[in-house]
Amino acid sequence: MQETEHRDASLSEDGRYRLLVEAITDYAIYMLSPEGIVSSWNPGARRFKGYEAGEIIGQHFSRFYTDEDKSDGLPARALETARREGKFESEGWRLRKDGTRFWAYVVIDPIRSEDGELVGFAKITRDLTERKAAEQQLKLREEQFRLLVQGVTDYAIYMLDPEGRVTNWNLGAQRIKGYLPSEIIGQHFSRFYTDVDREGGEPRRAIETAAREGRFEKEGWRVRKDGSRFWAHVVIDAIRDDTGSILGYAKITRDITERKEAQEKLERTREALLQSQKMEAIGQLTGGIAHDFNNLLTAVLGSLELMRKRLPDDPKIMTLLDNAVYGAQRGAVLTKRMLAFARRQELQSETIHVPELVRGMTDLLERSIGQSISIETRFPLALKPIRADANQVEMALLNLVVNARDAMPEGGQIILSAREETLRPETAEGLSPGRYVRLSVTDTGEGMDKATLARALEPFFTTKGPGKGTGLGLPMVHGLAQQSGGRFSLQSRPGEGTTAELWMPVSLETVEPSMQPAASEERRAEPLVVLAVDDDNLVLTNTVAMLEDLGHTAIGAASGSAALDILRDGNSIDLVITDHVMPHMTGLQLAQAIEAEWPVLPVVLATGFAEIPSDAMKLPRLPKPFGQSELALALVRAKVDPRPGERARVLPFRGGANSKH
Repeated sequence: MQETEHRDASLSEDGRYRLLVEAITDYAIYMLSPEGIVSSWNPGARRFKGYEAGEIIGQHFSRFYTDEDKSDGLPARALETARREGKFESEGWRLRKDGTRFWAYVVIDPIRSEDGELVGFAKITRDLTERKAAEQQLKLREEQFRLLVQGVTDYAIYMLDPEGRVTNWNLGAQRIKGYLPSEIIGQHFSRFYTDVDREGGEPRRAIETAAREGRFEKEGWRVRKDGSRFWAHVVIDAIRDDTGSILGYAKITRDITERKEAQEKLERTREALLQSQKMEAIGQLTGGIAHDFNNLLTAVLGSLELMRKRLPDDPKIMTLLDNAVYGAQRGAVLTKRMLAFARRQELQSETIHVPELVRGMTDLLERSIGQSISIETRFPLALKPIRADANQVEMALLNLVVNARDAMPEGGQIILSAREETLRPETAEGLSPGRYVRLSVTDTGEGMDKATLARALEPFFTTKGPGKGTGLGLPMVHGLAQQSGGRFSLQSRPGEGTTAELWMPVSLETVEPSMQPAASEERRAEPLVVLAVDDDNLVLTNTVAMLEDLGHTAIGAASGSAALDILRDGNSIDLVITDHVMPHMTGLQLAQAIEAEWPVLPVVLATGFAEIPSDAMKLPRLPKPFGQSELALALVRAKVDPRPGERARVLPFRGGANSKH
């Protein structure tokens, strides 16, 4: 009775296991005989292998293997391994009934009797095809990503371990930084930093920032293998595992040196434009002021000159008069500098041999610098002449030498040097391509800081004490250079002295140096009837007075239209002297109207401006401010040198000659 109950209980337990195995559909669970013959078949085996139990029970399990595995003896080895080691486990391709393949995870366990005899095998197979496909896809993507990273040459992309050592290296890193993978993998990434950055702890801060914030991004100088520097944009991202622990860092570096240089060039250009606009605005204001001062000084100097002839010979009065003349002359020099800065001075361009010009002013330069400063000249034997106004170049050099002297209160050395330069379109930097002479004045003085250097060319800016400088010396040189088709520049650092460079275009004319002075033109014109035209009453009155004192008959007109009325009234006029800058009708327009009606009547243009149309260049010029001697010389030249191709003559006009308007 007890044995029957025990057997029923045992059968019930076997039944439960059978029900469990039969219920499983995600695993193929079946039995093999010791020879590998299938002896049972659950629904899971039927589902993903495709065989019904009646089709496969009694068949050898090797039919599930591929031909390659069967040829290699894999089924037999699987059973032998399970028999010998107690278990066989592997993954591989298996075949379904319809011939399709699936990726299987296989476990084979031996089944033994109580006395240890092998009675068969329990085989469990799981279909992992989807997982295998996902793994292959992941592997493919990883390979594609690896190839992508390796193929990138514009970016250095590489990994760092948690301590900052390089663990891989792409082609971009090799191209940008110059290291082969074998040279850099295992090295600390701090070797890419400059010495200053390493000493300042920049690599450590980069890693700490990435670890703390997840990302580090910055631009800065980095060093290539050959020691050269490049400007880099750097991004470092922290890589963490599922627990948040740092596995390492992904580092991306891009060489943006060209972009940085382009940005710096753009900033320099923008700054130069702003400076140019500021200087142009100041120049317009300065030129206008200088024009008005010229008119005032013309009246003052002329009146003082006439007063000298009429005052009694009293030493006290003469001293005061000399003082007034000296002050007016200083004012005239100041206006010339203002006009030079505004690029409105009148230049008398000629071919100049720089070494000869400097030799001619050696005594003046030596007297100007004193005993504690030495001056040295360095000129090549064959130096092309320049095209410029000799007097203005002399004044510019004197200004630069005096500035150099003032920068060396304890003494020092001044070097005047020159050399020829050829500028091509890509290197001209604002100048016309061609040949130039670069004339340099270098001192060993105090130098200037960046702030002072930036303002050095501004008019009226000076670092000298009150009464020691007008602040127009360097602006005058700058204006002369630009008006002559060249440029002026300064290089200076505190404690390292200053170099001033005056670039002037090479003259296209071939003129041999000559030390002969110009022929004197101190001739007095025959008595003339002169029509003086100026909208400024002070200048007009002064001009008429000086003409009459020279023995001429003078008629005054306050405008161009008034002058034409006088001429059309039939007055017998020998010569016209007219201001250029006048309202309604300029001096040039008046000259053109005169030429149309009275073609051979000489016209002298009185102006301190250079900004007049090219049509006026053929007219004799009387620079403002002028005195009686300059006025007399202008009359002689106008009568000797009339308009090209014509002979000056007195036109017979009707009417009175001495009327004043």
